[in-house]
Amino acid sequence: MMSRFLIFSLLLATCLIAFASDPSPLQDFCVADLNSPVFVNGVVCKDPNLVQADDFLFRGLNIVGDTSNALGSNVTAVTVAQLPGLNTLGISLARIDFAPWGINPPHTHPRASEVLTVIEGCLLVGFVTSNPENRLITKILVKGDVFVFPQGLIHFQKNIGNECALALAGLSSQNPGVITIANAVFGSNPDIDPKILAKAFRVDVNVIEEIQSKF
Repeated sequence: MMSRFLIFSLLLATCLIAFASDPSPLQDFCVADLNSPVFVNGVVCKDPNLVQADDFLFRGLNIVGDTSNALGSNVTAVTVAQLPGLNTLGISLARIDFAPWGINPPHTHPRASEVLTVIEGCLLVGFVTSNPENRLITKILVKGDVFVFPQGLIHFQKNIGNECALALAGLSSQNPGVITIANAVFGSNPDIDPKILAKAFRVDVNVIEEIQSKF
């Protein structure tokens, strides 16, 4: 009898672990109070009696981003910071503009998967699987194509045309975060010890120091 109880308990515990997930919202909405001094894992809710229609509105995604930079790209993010009504809903959006041959450099979103839709132009996209395989999954996309980047994996996009390109990205978090690999590795504050990076990248220290100077 005891053995059956133990088996049942183990099965129940396994099921509870397997079905664990982020909790669903417990109210119709939780508009972010971006001015609250209270710090929580997320953003504090505004008093629902003070919520207005504008809390659920973002204007300006039709505006072309400035791509006159070294990368030739511009990301217009619509996260909870720009659209308070996204709070607790687990979604966000971004517009990505590309100059001819511009790139959105290798980066990760630590808290979200991304689904990318090409609106105009032709993009080379890809992501790299985790260790130890580090397999590159890559594809050329044209207008109307959709591609998904799994959560946390390093990915990139490049405009491979002579015309400007445009893509829209949906992300599975109100605050997906972004870690641009080059910025994080070579532009940290303070700098990572060049000797560490030299050994990791198998190059001379002076090469690392030159790269760090550009960030």
